[in-house]
Amino acid sequence: PSSQRPRRLQQGRARCVGPASSRERTMPEQEAEKKADPQKAETTKGGKKKKQDDADDLSPEDLQLKRDLDMMAERALDKDPGVQKAALDSMVNEIRTSTSSMTSVPKPLKFLRPHFGTLKTAFEGSSDATNKKLLADILSVLAMTMGAEGERESLKFKLHGHVDDIGTWGHEYVRNLSGEIAAEYEEVTAGDKSVANADKGSIADIVNLIRQMVPFFMKHNSEPEAIDLLMEVDLLPEIINHVDEGNCVRICLYLEQVSRYVPEPDDRSVLDTAIAILRKVGKTTEAVRIALIAGDTDLAVQIIDTCEDEVVRKQAAFLLSRQQVRPELKDESLGDIAAGTHLSENYLNLARELDVVEPKLPDDIYKTYLERKGASSNFDSARQNLASTFVNAFVNAGFGADKLMLTEGNKWLYKNKEHGMISAAASLGALLLWDVDGGLTQIDKFLYSTDNYIKAGALMAVGILNTGVRNECDPALALLTEYLDSTNSMMKISAIFGLGLAYVGSQRDDVLELLLPVVADTDAPLDVACFAGLALGLVFVGSCHDDICQSIMGALMERPQASLEAESLSRLLCVGVGLLYLNKQSAVDVTLELSLTLPGRLGEYCQRTLETCAYMGTGNVLKVQKFMGLAGEHPEAEAGADADAAAPAAAGAAGAAAGGSGAGASGAASGAAAGAAAGAAKAEDKLFDAQSVATIGVALVAMGEDLGSQMAHRTFGHMLQYGEPSVRQGVPLAIALLNVSNPQQAAVDLLSKLSHDPDVATATNSIFAMGLCGAGTNNSRIANNLRALASYYSKDAGLLFTVRIAQGLLHAGKGLLGFSAFHSNRALLCPSAAAALVAMMHICLDFKGLILGKHHYLLYTLVAAAAPRMLITVDEELKPLPVPVRVGTAVDIVGLAGKPKAITGFQTHTTPVLLGTEDRAELATDEYLAVHSVLEGFVILKKNPEYVPPQTE
Repeated sequence: PSSQRPRRLQQGRARCVGPASSRERTMPEQEAEKKADPQKAETTKGGKKKKQDDADDLSPEDLQLKRDLDMMAERALDKDPGVQKAALDSMVNEIRTSTSSMTSVPKPLKFLRPHFGTLKTAFEGSSDATNKKLLADILSVLAMTMGAEGERESLKFKLHGHVDDIGTWGHEYVRNLSGEIAAEYEEVTAGDKSVANADKGSIADIVNLIRQMVPFFMKHNSEPEAIDLLMEVDLLPEIINHVDEGNCVRICLYLEQVSRYVPEPDDRSVLDTAIAILRKVGKTTEAVRIALIAGDTDLAVQIIDTCEDEVVRKQAAFLLSRQQVRPELKDESLGDIAAGTHLSENYLNLARELDVVEPKLPDDIYKTYLERKGASSNFDSARQNLASTFVNAFVNAGFGADKLMLTEGNKWLYKNKEHGMISAAASLGALLLWDVDGGLTQIDKFLYSTDNYIKAGALMAVGILNTGVRNECDPALALLTEYLDSTNSMMKISAIFGLGLAYVGSQRDDVLELLLPVVADTDAPLDVACFAGLALGLVFVGSCHDDICQSIMGALMERPQASLEAESLSRLLCVGVGLLYLNKQSAVDVTLELSLTLPGRLGEYCQRTLETCAYMGTGNVLKVQKFMGLAGEHPEAEAGADADAAAPAAAGAAGAAAGGSGAGASGAASGAAAGAAAGAAKAEDKLFDAQSVATIGVALVAMGEDLGSQMAHRTFGHMLQYGEPSVRQGVPLAIALLNVSNPQQAAVDLLSKLSHDPDVATATNSIFAMGLCGAGTNNSRIANNLRALASYYSKDAGLLFTVRIAQGLLHAGKGLLGFSAFHSNRALLCPSAAAALVAMMHICLDFKGLILGKHHYLLYTLVAAAAPRMLITVDEELKPLPVPVRVGTAVDIVGLAGKPKAITGFQTHTTPVLLGTEDRAELATDEYLAVHSVLEGFVILKKNPEYVPPQTE
């Protein structure tokens, strides 16, 4: 069975035995048929029929079998019921013994071909009920290879025969019957899936037959076949009755995969069935995981509250913590676990185990001594210091120690200018990440600074510090609330942005009351309102909150269109409303209709943002096709001069790509620069280009599953070749989304080529995307590329700044952090991390105006996506418990029978260990049993009561 998509059971799917009219027969089969039917003889060149003697060509055994079957067929037409029954019983016996192992068409089915028509006639004229049922069974099996295409004769005769003996005719016969049942059911229900309008007798007979087939499939390790059949006839919940501990894992794996390929609301019913199965067999943590995949936090809480095992409840709380959802639980002792209080301590333990506690300087990351010599830099020191600030913040994130900011005297803070001081002070939040109690004391002194920029940065640091964890004292809310009424817009923005990061995904009503008036106030400065919109989107991600939606849409409608389109930050309002519907699919439809009333480019930008966010991670093929169509358009307004400029620009990009990814591409780049200039100029003027959003949208939708991601990669190649400049600028960001913290060679090579693109915006996005692809992995290939780019762009301050940021991301957390939105075997989408990545992509669409301008602190949005990519095993008291584990590349085992290996190319390590995006782990000892089947993050181990220590001599 295919593990990439659910197999829709239809009559025409490939089988070993298919309908005779559509199946290609092998030469031996054709010869056997001609021998079995003397009237079908080959014609000679002269057109004469060549007569052959069967006795000369068939083996004695086959000839005897043929004669016996011919005699049985004749006696089956006998008027005497006793003679007829004896003949039919013999025929049944011959067919059953030959179909038990179906590697080719069985001989009885070949030899009975000439008698199919006469047996059908006999069936219609038979008066004996017992014999008629026997004959119906035989005709049902014969129709498998002899029935007319589309007639579904196999099912028709089976409904007249014995239903309770279905498994005795062989597995292939049951598979054939399931295909015909699916087609019949669809026809009977007239396509509206409503049994009420169908022939009740026919439906009842089919359902009765299905209830005989499903146990057969389950008994023979064909669970996917049973699930497909039940889904075709809308009876999927019946699978629950056939589940036991031996097959529940295979069934739930298949259901989880199937849910990604069925449309809403069917996907939810599939997941609900999986949850019911897991609860039936007592797999509570797995049921909580599926409930979170379905996006139903209330159901997850209900499952946890009804669980009686305290250790299992703790493991489920760790899962909630990783998903960054903190609902109210009956068991208050789980609050600390769900709040993430264990995160900082264990992260530092992991660093000590791996010996990476020593703080690193930015120069340790740049390794300037390896860069090409003699490249004189006109990079101004303030910009260089700002880049080092961000690199220092990302590299030492969460370690609580560095050599720049947390030293005596804080001299580094004053090496930055104005807005640079905000980012420098805010970097304290990243350095002290997750350590709320210890971090606040170090940030507190900066809140009393007389310099407004430092004070604003400290406010932001408080918010960043609390990202991803919760504290019962709510320090972020207490400290930042008073500054929301500040007359200094910079202070106000920092407090708002800090609140957004501190409570990302929490859906706190007290934060709503503080920020909603700021968005609704049309007299407030536009930049303040934009940050408030983004903050609300982050806090209420995926909530479909009506009041927030109306306020943000009202702000977009009431404020002057000219002022909105002149300010690049206006995109944050669109992102904020888009995040409210993240991964909620059709729930966005009403707001999408409302956005159609927004005029101008910003209105179109908002529409695309809403739609791409709503279908993020769903793999919806129709939406991918729609966004590809939008990205492929060529606006008529630019059909003149721009069309002339686009060709040399594309040719220049191809030349740069061919020139290689190192510094040697400079010749190719300079040759294309002139042609690109005209196209690039217009592209830069367009602050809000919906085509860029559509390009990113392709990746957002496809990132839910591997097959869609691979197809999207190929599509981006065409976009680069034929797309508009704005589309080309979006492609690197889209590639980064598909490979966050997962540096695939093909993606890295393509981004390396695009980093030399003559269009500065495309090159900038490519460099940043390269950093995001390798974020937290220390990937040596990307590190070498970025060092080469640092030399290549040594005289371009903006691009060199971007290279430094990418280097900081690459070494984030000294290689201990990951930024992927997916976790738990890449099946669970973390809303907070997804929101951070979406917001960052939109910010990068105007990298020059925002990041290279005064709003570089927006880079700290990525902190909301950061999480340790670790596996830590703990005992029932939550104390570290080192055990050997095998870490290897994941293998797709969906739909495979038995107990196949889930990883390949593994190495054995002792926990705690690092896990890459595509890595999986399994216990390498029988001494302990894991409480949760997915070994990621925190996993509680129990002693195995059946473990017997090896005998020592």
